[in-house]
Parts: sequence; C-alpha cells; structure tokens
Amino acid sequence: MLPLISEVGRMAGGSERKTILVGLVLALVLGVAVYLRLWTIDYTLSSDDTERLRRQFDLANREAMDESAEWRRMFDKEAEKASKCNTELALIKESSGNGNTSNQKLESLQKENAALLIQIETLKQELEASRLKCHSRQSPR
Repeated sequence: MLPLISEVGRMAGGSERKTILVGLVLALVLGVAVYLRLWTIDYTLSSDDTERLRRQFDLANREAMDESAEWRRMFDKEAEKASKCNTELALIKESSGNGNTSNQKLESLQKENAALLIQIETLKQELEASRLKCHSRQSPR
C-alpha cells in the first residue's frame, strides 16, 4: 500500500509542477509581450522627443550665442574705455613730469622779466636824464 500512495503523490505532484511551470512560462511570455509593447511606445515617443529636444537645444544654443555676443560687445566697449583712460593717464603723467621743467622755465622767465623791467626802468631814467640835458642845453640860447 505504501508504494501505491507514493505513486499517486508523484503523479499529483508532477501535474502541479507542470501547471506551475506552464503558469510561469505564460507569465514570462506575457511579461515579455508587455515589455515589448512598452518599448515600442517609448521608442515612438522618444523619437518625437529626440526631434523636440534637438529643436530646444538649437534654440538654447542660439540664445547662448546671442548672449555671448552681447557680453563680448560689452567687454569690447569697456576695454576701449579702459584703453582711452590709460592713454589719458599716460598723457597726464607725461605732462605732470614736464610740469617741473615747465615750472622751472616759468620761474626763469619771471626772473628774466623782472630783470628786463629793471633794465626798462633804468633806460627810462637815462632817457629822462638825456631829455633834461637836452632841455638844459636848449634853454641858454
């Protein structure tokens, strides 16, 4: 009797295993089918997304190029202003460096002018003295 029970158990266990195995295979096939369906849906969406992303990237790239050009223009303007300021500063430094020689020239010219004024005064006095001499010689006649 014992052997008979074990054969029945084996038969029942074998059919359960086959049912489970068929269920697993069926679930695997259904899973693969669902995955493939989702993959094809995702693929069609992703190809549309790719084109849309490419357009968005091109637009963003153009905007970045425009902004870069604007920053470059502003940089060039500021560089030009800085160059002008440096040139003016160099001219001012050069003229202030010559300022000492200009001041020395001015002082020497003022001294020369004072000396010339003294000479003019002296010449005026001599002229006045000569006039007086001339008047005194003309009076006795």
